Amino acid sequence: MSLTPRRICFMVMPFGKKKTDAPVGQGLAEIDFDALWDRAFKPAIEKLGYDAVRADQEVGSLIINEMLERLYFSDLVLADMTIPNGNVYYEVGVRHACRDVGCVLLAADWSRQLFDVAQMRTVRYPLAAMPLDDATAGQIRDALVTGIQPMVEGLSPIYTVLPGFPTRVDPEHATVMRKQLEALTAFQARLSAVRTAPSDQQQALAVEVLKESSGAPLPPLAAYSLLKLFEHLGAWQQIVDLVPQLPADVAKQPSVSELTSLARSKLGNHRDAIAALEALIATAGPTSEREGLLGGRYKKLYAEAATDGDKRRYLNEAIRHYERGMMLDLNDYYPSSNLPRLYRARGAKGDAEKAVGVAQVVYHACLRARERKAVDEFLLPTLLGAAFDAGDVEAAQTLLDEIEGADTSTWKLATMLPDLELSLRHVTDAGQQAALSAMVTRLKQLI
Repeated sequence: MSLTPRRICFMVMPFGKKKTDAPVGQGLAEIDFDALWDRAFKPAIEKLGYDAVRADQEVGSLIINEMLERLYFSDLVLADMTIPNGNVYYEVGVRHACRDVGCVLLAADWSRQLFDVAQMRTVRYPLAAMPLDDATAGQIRDALVTGIQPMVEGLSPIYTVLPGFPTRVDPEHATVMRKQLEALTAFQARLSAVRTAPSDQQQALAVEVLKESSGAPLPPLAAYSLLKLFEHLGAWQQIVDLVPQLPADVAKQPSVSELTSLARSKLGNHRDAIAALEALIATAGPTSEREGLLGGRYKKLYAEAATDGDKRRYLNEAIRHYERGMMLDLNDYYPSSNLPRLYRARGAKGDAEKAVGVAQVVYHACLRARERKAVDEFLLPTLLGAAFDAGDVEAAQTLLDEIEGADTSTWKLATMLPDLELSLRHVTDAGQQAALSAMVTRLKQLI
């Protein structure tokens, strides 16, 4: 009598205890993946009728040849995507390429995945606390058993996009793709020509490219490249005009929503921008960039408010969102760089001390970015603002000299002016104030 061999499920996941970097209050700070495996994943896999195998259970290190064999030959591959683990992402890509079905993604219900994977169907499981108690482990097992089974036969993305992959792909598909790539190359060459044109001609040339492209949907890469060019030029109306021409999968991307919200605010529609950013956070989660953008929109409303009550309300909202952005990523100096001068403007109990402490966070985050050779046009203006906050005339002079020699977008320099003027209000030394005021005048001449 022959026995039917048991099916094999290969589990791709981190092991041991790992930090998650989840935002405060929006997930666990650390996960014990071994406990998840022992008490939830392995029992659920066995209940589905598979023998459960995990890489770290091998004797010694699982070398890449053995890992590739398991990814190919296993009847089912499950991958936990709760944290952005490079090995897990790589192994998912291998499985997607070598087998047409049998790869299911899993993640804690509060987690956020990186851009490409975030678009893929994922089985979500509850994970509210560590260590796992019996009730939580049971809930996870139930969610996995219920969610995995219907997705086992789901087609891999590459097999969906390329019918006949890997050996019977229609040659006509390759011809069409080559034509698209040639068109994209020509389009990007046009954008390069715009970027290298004299600065006073760039916006008109970019608008001409947009006009020539109207009437037909732009390829995603071309559309995104054009959006980023308009952002560099501060062509806010053109960004808003371009959005209806974008392919649907480009228009709905968080980065495009962020840029569109910024453009709306720059055109004076601060409340529309706030509503769009709040909707984005509700669906895609908070990031330091999104909270910083929200803080900036409220800062605009604060500057434009006509009554003391509105000024106080919008100032508090600006501070609240900038604080959230800072706590989400201390290395992102944009949210925190706005706080010292807003704390001083508010003048509540403890705000002066907060201003000093946050200024140090900004300074060290900027130093880190410089040491890592970050490509960010806001870096020098942010450091200049920090020098103004500290009343450091010598540092401000050095930074202004650097800014004059850099290719910084005019609108980004203009964005700094109100912040520098706000900082000046809190410089009490007459000599420092006069020297810094002269620098503001000099900066205006660059715009």
